[in-house]
Amino acid sequence: MIDLAPEDSQPRSCIGVQPIAIAAVALVLVLFGIGSIGLWRAFGNAPESDRAVTVRQLQAHAAQVSAALEEKTKGLETTQQESIDQLQVMQDQMQTMRRQIAAQQADAKKLSDQVTALTEAVENLRQSFASSQANEPAAADQSPRKRSPTAHRKRGRSRS
Repeated sequence: MIDLAPEDSQPRSCIGVQPIAIAAVALVLVLFGIGSIGLWRAFGNAPESDRAVTVRQLQAHAAQVSAALEEKTKGLETTQQESIDQLQVMQDQMQTMRRQIAAQQADAKKLSDQVTALTEAVENLRQSFASSQANEPAAADQSPRKRSPTAHRKRGRSRS
């Protein structure tokens, strides 16, 4: 059998010490991490309180936005009602104007008919006057020729 030399035992002892040191360092690091987390939660801002504060801030902001929207909605309702009222007034004015225009058109038609009737009457008078003037010279030319001297004498006696 072969005996192992003490050289073999030394490397074993070095190898055996190293894992224990590594494990000890790892244990210290884990304990340090756990302690840090504990201290941070105890004295630092806890995530639960941060969440609660954030939720409260969001609720307050939502309430402000809701109030602003409500205000704007009421303003829009008021503006819309004013617009409707103005539109109704304008429609009433348009109806009144349409009635006035219809009345004016009826008056204009009536006046146009009257002008047409007057134009026809004037034209008839012109024609009558023209025909009477055309007949008058012919009658004036014919009456002295037809009259006899006795008719002239009778005329003179009747004047006396």
